[in-house]
Parts: sequence; structure tokens; C-alpha cells
Amino acid sequence: MTFLPEDGERGVPPAMALYSILGFWFFYAILVTLRAAVMGFAAQDELAVRRMVVTVIGVIATWVLYLALRRFDHKPLSVRIVAAFSLAAPFALAMAAANFYIFNVYDPAGMLTDADPEKYARPGYALMSIAEDAISRYFFLAAWAGLYLALSYASEAHRVERRAARLERAAQQAELRSLRYQVNPHFLFNTLNSLSSLVMKDRRDEAEQMILSLSNFYRTSLTGDPLEDVPLEEEVHLQKLYLDIEGVRFPDRLSTRIDIPESLLDACVPGLILQPLVENAIKYGVSRTAAPVTIAIAAREEGGMLHITVTDNGDKPPAASDGGNGIGLANVRDRLAARFGDQGRIVYGPRPEGGFAVELVLPLIRRGC
Repeated sequence: MTFLPEDGERGVPPAMALYSILGFWFFYAILVTLRAAVMGFAAQDELAVRRMVVTVIGVIATWVLYLALRRFDHKPLSVRIVAAFSLAAPFALAMAAANFYIFNVYDPAGMLTDADPEKYARPGYALMSIAEDAISRYFFLAAWAGLYLALSYASEAHRVERRAARLERAAQQAELRSLRYQVNPHFLFNTLNSLSSLVMKDRRDEAEQMILSLSNFYRTSLTGDPLEDVPLEEEVHLQKLYLDIEGVRFPDRLSTRIDIPESLLDACVPGLILQPLVENAIKYGVSRTAAPVTIAIAAREEGGMLHITVTDNGDKPPAASDGGNGIGLANVRDRLAARFGDQGRIVYGPRPEGGFAVELVLPLIRRGC
């Protein structure tokens, strides 16, 4: 069983403290019982009962000590150390007094047949006995106080680790959101430019079709959480909607080919991860040539990794000076790195047979997404 402090809680949780106290005093009772058995004390049953009473008192006293130490949890470590070992002294003295009463004052003759009641009345005997017992009990309680400080430090370290992990996760989620939301404005800007071109050329039917397709695209894409993955089938469907929009602009030059094995349709991918790649294929592969261009989206599994490629066979691949292409690819690269770390990567470049190819490599995840 694990006891974790809440984010605003410092020190050792009560449940952990209680278990440590019970463990300490159980160990004490076992040792004292074994000692009494080895030394052959008489009235073992009576001793066991009184020892149980002392143990219960010890548990209560140590719990009160714990409550006192909790008041110093927000203090510097040096103050907490001084408080722990200082407060152990009065509690040890109280425990010694209780032990002396239970074993020496309360009906001693009823426990030991050879008890000498007169010795308990000797001047200074009680104080000397209590002081001697208090020293040994001080080290016992100081040992538990040291354990408390260790547990407190470990609990604080764990709390800091949890906060750091939470902040790192929040920063990662913020980065993912930021990168994900960069896609929509960029896409909308390109689409509105295309729509403006159709309106200026008085191609009203095509403009109306583009608006409908744009509405369908955004209705589908904006319903998902930017932090959640989507099935590859859904991601490809979104790209089909986008290609339908661009198909209005290039009815005679744009054709598409989808090659996704059925076994990979449920693979999880970041939402809209293919959008910048398809946009680049349109911008640099289709719009720059008068010849027909085919944009292909394919996927395959290799070594437990998912490989997704977006290719075009345009005759004018993007040049190094094309800043827009670099922005889109950088967005995809950063999203893969934020989501998958070193396991996600992007490879791109001109194709030997002409056109441009981009390949995404990411872990193959099939859980519900």
C-alpha cells in the first residue's frame, strides 16, 4: 500500500506515520518479551499484560509526538532536526514515568513474589529509576523521530518530483496545443485565398462547393481534443475532405491515391499531423505545374513502427528557399518530438522519379484513440 501526500500537503501523511509508530512499538514489545523469556522472569502472563499497557501508552505518546512534529513541517530542515530530537526528551521522560508506575508502583507484589515494597519508598529511588529508563527510551523515540525526518524528506522529494512531472506534462500539452492550433490558421489562410480566386473569376458554383467542403472539414476537425490522438482512418478522411476543397481549384490537375492497409486503419496518430504535408504537396506539387499531379497517402508497418508517406509527382519540388514548406515540416517535426520523443521522426526530400516525398515514422499504437 502506498501513501502519497496531496500536492498542498507537506511532511509525512498520517497513515504512513501511524504504520511507522505501530511498527516501532511492535518491535519494542517483541524484544522486551524475548528478553523477559530468556532471563526467566516470573509471572510472564502478568508481565505481558503490563507490557501491552505500556506499549499502548507508547503508541499514543508517539502519535502525540508526531502531531507536535507536524507543526514544524514548514520550517527549515535544521529547525526540524532540533525540534525532533528536543521533543523526544519530554516524551521519553513521560514514558519512563508511566513504565515505572505500571511495573513498580501498581501492585508490584501481585506481579513478583519476591518484590520488596520498601525499596520503592527509598529516597530518590523513583527518580533515579525513571531517569535511567528515560535515557534508553529517549534513544528509542529519537530513533523514531529520525525515521520521521527521513520519511518527511522522502515525502517532500516525491512531492517535488510529482510537481515537476506535472509541470513538464502541462508544458508538453501546451506545446502540443500550440503546434496543433498552428495548423488551422495556416490552412484557413490558404483556403480563403483559393476561395477569393474563385470569386474573382466568377466561378460561383465552385466557390459554393468549396465553402461546403470547408464547413465539413472544420466541423470534423474541430470536434477533437488537440491533445488526443485519432485513428489513422479519421485522419485520412480529413485529408480527403481537404483534397476535395483543393479539387475545386484544380479539377483537371489534381488526383489522389490512398493506400492504407485495413490492419492499420485503427492505428493512432496525432490529429491533423498530415495536414501540413498535404498542403505542401498542393502548394508546391500541384499549383506550380500545368500537368496532372497525383498526391498519394500510404502507410505500412515495419519493426513495430508506423510509417506514413505523403508523396506527389509534381515536376517542381520545393526549393531550399521555400520558407513556407519549411514551416509546415517544422511544425510536424516538433509535434512528433513533443508527442513521441526520439521515437517520432520525419524524413523528406525530392524523389528520384520526380516530385517530393515526406515520410513520418512513429510508434504503432493500437489502443482506443
